[in-house]
Amino acid sequence: MANQLFQIKTHEALLKELHGENQLRRVLGPVQLSSLGVGAIIGTGIFVLTGVAAHDLTGPALMLSFVVSGLTCFFAALCYAEFASMVPVAGSAYTYAYATLGELFAWIMGWDLILEYAVASATVAHGWSHYFQAFISFFHVSLPNVFTNAPFDYDLSTGHFTLTGTWFDLPAIAIALLVTVILVKGISESASVNAAIVMVKLAIVFFVIIVGSFYVHTANWHPFAPFGLSGLSFFGHTVWGRSGPGGQPMGMLAGAAIVFFAYIGFDSISTHAEEARNPARDVPIGIMTSLVLCTFLYIAVAGVLTGMVNYSKINIDAPVSDAFLQVGLPWAELLVSIGAVAGITSVLLVMMLSQPRIFLAMARDGLLPTGFFGAVHPKFRTPWKATILTGVCVATMGAFLPLRILAELVNIGTLLAFVIVCAAVLIMRRTHPEVRRPFRAPFGSVTPILGILSCLLLMFSLPVANWLRLAVWLVIGLVIYFSYGIRHSHITMRREEANARVALGEKK
Repeated sequence: MANQLFQIKTHEALLKELHGENQLRRVLGPVQLSSLGVGAIIGTGIFVLTGVAAHDLTGPALMLSFVVSGLTCFFAALCYAEFASMVPVAGSAYTYAYATLGELFAWIMGWDLILEYAVASATVAHGWSHYFQAFISFFHVSLPNVFTNAPFDYDLSTGHFTLTGTWFDLPAIAIALLVTVILVKGISESASVNAAIVMVKLAIVFFVIIVGSFYVHTANWHPFAPFGLSGLSFFGHTVWGRSGPGGQPMGMLAGAAIVFFAYIGFDSISTHAEEARNPARDVPIGIMTSLVLCTFLYIAVAGVLTGMVNYSKINIDAPVSDAFLQVGLPWAELLVSIGAVAGITSVLLVMMLSQPRIFLAMARDGLLPTGFFGAVHPKFRTPWKATILTGVCVATMGAFLPLRILAELVNIGTLLAFVIVCAAVLIMRRTHPEVRRPFRAPFGSVTPILGILSCLLLMFSLPVANWLRLAVWLVIGLVIYFSYGIRHSHITMRREEANARVALGEKK
């Protein structure tokens, strides 16, 4: 069994999948891929996390927090781009792990990506609901209170769960199901819808930067780092910098660990490598373009926001729109709310677009039931059954689980994926130096090593509860793997067939 657990899928076998009956339609170019990346990245980061991080952890030093998180993602993005150009099939980090570390690590990675995309989608759906409710309130429309939120929440001050008096979050269900219908229809249509939404929210983001810059008062940037430039912790214990009342680290680095959620999404481009017209060229372009563009926009918005309003007066729930209200531009609040709804919609679209591709890749290897997770619609050429299942799960979690629980699960799963991808690049270069690499991460081994170290730095800065939840999720995944996946794995089936042929030959 040990040999099977660490047996890799050859590069030739990966490329052979491109010509199977479950192949996807190649319709995405560099502009569409870049748009998917921007659609996945810009949203929650600008419209929500900026307020929380600046108010509680960083002050104006939030600009540096985005730089640190952006650099961490930049190292990982270069490694993703190298793999995506070399192995242009669906599956992202799952596929890369299978090609370098073996089946067991591939399963762990795939299971981890399910956590990242599904929970991130539910988190975004929950956030979309609240922005949507704020938007319709401009027109004096409101939903019955029982349909506005999850039925329970977690009280940080007491450490206990409390009832909210609501039944479920109806808008979260509605947006998840609507996006599911769009995704089942087809990747081309989904990308077109996303491109249109991206144009709207980019226009709003540039509006915030340009108009907001006229209301920046440099005095609001002093002190620049009221909580310090540190904030490093290890398994919940602060080792460098200040701590808050609850023991949580405070400072620029602590803010970087929080706003890292804002960058989640660029890796989703690699899950669509099989649907790119020229993956060796287009996928690296899409990954790097979207990441660099969004990093600059994040820094600019953070600078404008903390310049318009003193960090201590930033509204945590709706920081950007409220900033315009505080400087005497109430009409701008409506525009920003429109941008927030559009931005978060496109994030949800891309996240839910990526999840079924992970299911598809795992089903192709027999680790999940092929008849369901590997089913590609004969007309739309999309993994429609997996897409519907994803939509139902996202709608359910978004409707019944509070935002705090959902959000805490996402960062650590993504950082783990980044660590494994960076390590896989080092392994692949040593074990298969002959494989053609249309794009190669620069600076030799330095880039993937820096990616590993920077991701681990942010991982260890997360609360201990995140590690415990990740461990529970991985244990559940391993139970499924050893009870189903390992017995139906194509590697297992091929070995058993080979052994049967050998046994038959010996009898003859």
